Amino acid sequence: MTTKIASLRIITDDVARLVGFYEHVTGLTATWATPDFAEVETPSFTLAIGSTRTVGIFAPGSARPAANHSAIVEFLVDDVDAEYARLQQSGLEFVTEPTTMPWGNRSLLLRDPDGTLVNLFRPVKAS
Repeated sequence: MTTKIASLRIITDDVARLVGFYEHVTGLTATWATPDFAEVETPSFTLAIGSTRTVGIFAPGSARPAANHSAIVEFLVDDVDAEYARLQQSGLEFVTEPTTMPWGNRSLLLRDPDGTLVNLFRPVKAS
């Protein structure tokens, strides 16, 4: 059996707001299936954003919007500092400025409008 991550889905009360955030941060355009569901497709995975109205289709009450305190959505970027400069004027909630982590990644941590942590990172090349 081959297992491959196909997508990560975030449930929200405001799909348009969350899609707009991820479009802005990634520079990618979402594909809308319905007003309740859109996807931001990256080369390595798809970020799916669904409305709370879709939760009932799976299992009522199984997902709650804006309740994540354990997962971090991570995007590999070309230049963390350039992304910080680009996004700084956007009024986004930054958790950290660009920082080089002990494990070797340059990282910028921010929150999406629902409070989910988002990490823009790049491995630092050894000198």
